[in-house]
Amino acid sequence: MTAEKVARLSAHVWRWIDRAASIALPGQCAFCMGETPAGQAWCDACFAALPWNRVACRRCAEPLARSAALCGHCLRAAPAFDVTRAPLRYEDAAQMLLQRFKFAAQPRAGTLLASLFIAAMPVMPLPDALIAVPTHPQRRRERGFDHGAWLSRELSRRLGVPLLHAWRERDTPTQRGLTRQARRGNVRGAFRVAPGLPERVALVDDVMTTGSTLSALAESCRASGAQQVEAWAMARTPRGV
Repeated sequence: MTAEKVARLSAHVWRWIDRAASIALPGQCAFCMGETPAGQAWCDACFAALPWNRVACRRCAEPLARSAALCGHCLRAAPAFDVTRAPLRYEDAAQMLLQRFKFAAQPRAGTLLASLFIAAMPVMPLPDALIAVPTHPQRRRERGFDHGAWLSRELSRRLGVPLLHAWRERDTPTQRGLTRQARRGNVRGAFRVAPGLPERVALVDDVMTTGSTLSALAESCRASGAQQVEAWAMARTPRGV
């Protein structure tokens, strides 16, 4: 390895350490390490600068170029859930935070994501129950961490909403790289939910890409008695991703 490559690698490592420290240290902004208002994990400037998903499809939260009730995908083939709450776009600081949580299993990053989600929630009636998008046991063993279940427990605890369980019947191949239509087929019939669900449930995941997984789980929830199904994700991928 050349001296130049070593220098670049060292700089990368130190930047990573600095960013990790900004999440780990209490009393400082998780994004810039500046001072924060009492009891808050972020400063006002960094909160405002986050990639908020304010102009989006009401049904699936796909980021849009201009205001519209529904995106073209939902007009052509509506998902099985009624509405999506995904306050952030999966880019910039939000993407960095989610990657730390999902791939490095940093609980502080997960706590911050849950706090941002709740801070962005509109005043509304809460659902009767939360349900995490389930991970197949084999996938859980490989990862050593079930990020969806962790987020669901955190939101359940903070919001005082019961957490119910669903099961993944088969270990579906990764959705990465699949077309929208192929994603739907990949997860069709993959989930099982116990009968007797309450009327209103919210499904929890970390990131929504096309919504195919959440829609498949929503179909199972409706078959088990739910009348209204919301999709909750910490972030939504930008249009076309």
